[in-house]
Amino acid sequence: MLGTSINPIKPPSSSASWNCYYCSCETRMATLLSSTSSFDYYNHSLHFLFSPSKLHSPRILASKLPELRFPVFSPSKSRVFCESKTQEGQIRRCSPLLEKASLPSNGALASDEWKAVPDIWRSSAEKHGDRVAVVDPYHDPPSTMTYKQLEQEILDFTEGLRVIGVNPEEKVALFADNSCRWLAADQGIMAMGAINVVRGSRSAVEELLHIYNHSESVGLVVDNPEFFNRLAGTFSSKATMRFIVLLWGEKVCLSSGETHSVPIFSYKEIIELGRESRVAHIDSHDARQGCKYEIIGSDDIATIVYTSGTTGNPKGVMLTHKNLLHQIENLWDVVPTEAGDRFLSMLPTWHVYERACEYFTFTHGIEQVYTTVRNLKDDLRHYQPQYLISVPLVYETLYRGIQKQISTSSTIRKLIAVSFIRVSLAYMEFKRIYEGLYLTRNTEQPSYLASMLDCLWARIIAAILWPLHVLAKKLVYQKIHSSIGISKAGVNGGGNLPMHLDKFFEAIGVTVQNGYGLTESSPVVACRRPYCNVIGSIGHPIQHTEFKVVDSKTGEVLPPGTRGIVKVRGPQVMKGYYKNPLATKQALDEDGWLDTGDIGWIAPHHSVGRSRRCGGVIVLEGRAKDTIVLSSGENVEPLEIEEAAMRSSLIQQIVVVGQDQRRLAAIIVPNKDEVLQAAKVSSIVDPDAVDLGRDKMTSLLYEELSKWTSECSFQVRPILVVDEPFTVRLTY
Repeated sequence: MLGTSINPIKPPSSSASWNCYYCSCETRMATLLSSTSSFDYYNHSLHFLFSPSKLHSPRILASKLPELRFPVFSPSKSRVFCESKTQEGQIRRCSPLLEKASLPSNGALASDEWKAVPDIWRSSAEKHGDRVAVVDPYHDPPSTMTYKQLEQEILDFTEGLRVIGVNPEEKVALFADNSCRWLAADQGIMAMGAINVVRGSRSAVEELLHIYNHSESVGLVVDNPEFFNRLAGTFSSKATMRFIVLLWGEKVCLSSGETHSVPIFSYKEIIELGRESRVAHIDSHDARQGCKYEIIGSDDIATIVYTSGTTGNPKGVMLTHKNLLHQIENLWDVVPTEAGDRFLSMLPTWHVYERACEYFTFTHGIEQVYTTVRNLKDDLRHYQPQYLISVPLVYETLYRGIQKQISTSSTIRKLIAVSFIRVSLAYMEFKRIYEGLYLTRNTEQPSYLASMLDCLWARIIAAILWPLHVLAKKLVYQKIHSSIGISKAGVNGGGNLPMHLDKFFEAIGVTVQNGYGLTESSPVVACRRPYCNVIGSIGHPIQHTEFKVVDSKTGEVLPPGTRGIVKVRGPQVMKGYYKNPLATKQALDEDGWLDTGDIGWIAPHHSVGRSRRCGGVIVLEGRAKDTIVLSSGENVEPLEIEEAAMRSSLIQQIVVVGQDQRRLAAIIVPNKDEVLQAAKVSSIVDPDAVDLGRDKMTSLLYEELSKWTSECSFQVRPILVVDEPFTVRLTY
């Protein structure tokens, strides 16, 4: 029967009979597939398509997926059994505000409050319906969607997942990069009560496989055919996938033979399946009444984000809807955006920093433009965004571009620009003093008279420098502003902003607000406000968030101005690490305090003087744990690289470094005898040579390091070769 293509029979006219008819089909299909070994392929491929917990129909699937064949049975039998299955299986978990129109007419489950993250789209569509929400110019096809269109796209993707058999609380791996379709997929998975497990396309295949299997994901939503073809060989033999969804590109571009037993859907197919099923569900009163509805709870897990720990494999951070809603509801104090403001999105969307900020900004009617590293410079000039949310690497790149432009100018122009910048740096220094924004660790309160004289002197000097600063803005900085946009503020996170960048952008009039957070805290816990932008700090805690600094040995709470381990507590702190209670216990104590692993201090409060407005801001000075955070915001576990490198007989000792830098570097102590022998074998030196030059040794060690660490997630670029082995020095 399965070998013959048969047109589906038109179902009975009444809605009640409709439901029983399809349950009957599902019952018989399940019986047939389970009893016939020759149909194993269809049992695997169609198991989810005929899940009894769904309200979709084989008619919809047959019309959209003609390569799948559907048997036809008489609808007159198995009615009692089928009704029992319907009552047990037809459960729809949904975001109560987003899917308000699909809920029963009595509206008992509907809500006007945000209970889950996807609820924000109903509110945004009502307030900003015809405004442009997303512009995605670099995918094929280029896309522009209003808030109404984006809401409908998310609803259709949500229902499409139900149609292909995704169940609430199941995990779905979303391995893709920035795009408007990523956003629809992310929110669609959340909106039906499932949990997305996110990662980008730059990750190593083995790392993605570990994440997929450890999270117990049931299916894969992947960026494009090229990326999937890289995964296919490993995943087809080592992962169990019920389905694959392709966000961009055509299915014909996929590698043949690797996943022949796994149904593959294009993004458009999921959207079309969801659209038809939604219409059928809304139009059928009996179908809605026959379902058992559940709303997503705020404490339900929304996403699992894997992040590096101090040792071993990445740990899965479980973030709830409540965690993310805290960010959405409390970031306006940091970024007071208005409807119509434009943001550029270039950070990996699966990073919680970019993700939470996007959710927040969409609730205020912004226009988000997706860009890339390659196109950032041109897009800044073309779109002139009000805000850029990024990492230190981007601001460093902008800084170097400005410096290069100045250095390549004529001698007189370069002299003028450099002089003006020095004047502006000095002007802003004195301005911070009289405004009370000069950071200090000193806990001693200055006298009132000394403070008055200090502020008066700063005002006088600033007044002298002010005309030159204004002239600099007109002659130099105005051109810089037109080239980099960012008319309101750049928000920095994912790594510490170097002081020279902080002061430079302040001097030229580009506001940069430095913030701080962790994946485990959804992520923002502190950020500088526009009205209190204390250079050198990460600002005050955001609302409902507590900080404390403790002694690393005793756990005693330390007073302001004293360095120690920073701990945070608030509604945004994670539920825990997935399937890792030991790591959860190490990171979270019984009172809900999260150990950040960072060293810092809290600025003391002064009622007068140059630091009178700095009280309570947090300052970070490094990390207490081994994880390296690059200026791109990426977390690197150096132990993996060091262990791989130590397998080489040429390397005696190695230390990987790179905190807050663009890339990793390494300090290497060579095994000189082995290095010399390898150089002779490779004919780098003569067979009778007794020494090897520094340059040749460095080149040989770099090749050796690259060979042994080629399978690691991150590569080491520059290396420093030292002669003396590392030693431990005790200080008292």
